[in-house]
Amino acid sequence: MPRLRTEVTGSGNLAWLGSGHAIGNARTETINVSAFTEATHYPDGFIRSGQPVAKVGGLLVPYDATEATVTGAGILAGHVLFDQQVKGATNVPAPLLDHGRVVAAKVPGTFVKPTAAAKLSATTIVYV
Repeated sequence: MPRLRTEVTGSGNLAWLGSGHAIGNARTETINVSAFTEATHYPDGFIRSGQPVAKVGGLLVPYDATEATVTGAGILAGHVLFDQQVKGATNVPAPLLDHGRVVAAKVPGTFVKPTAAAKLSATTIVYV
């Protein structure tokens, strides 16, 4: 008998988007799932829409919000646009929003808009 499983997927909670401007222009990047912690970043088996990420070695990793960190994971690459199923995966392609408007207070987790210009150098995001 085949091993069957049921999955429920969707776009996720898009309340963090400040406008629809960049939705059609998100670029495809690859998430390095091993860089994320299951209990913290994907307890339900998927990385949530709006997750802030950095790009290290050509792959998306969790963004390091520590204000003094302005290299590697400390440079915001953008936000994962839609929920991404990652349970049991190694690398997953995902749409990345790197420009447009974002409601900082509605980004998943404890995100705070970076104040250091170097942390935002890879994006053209306006936080409202």
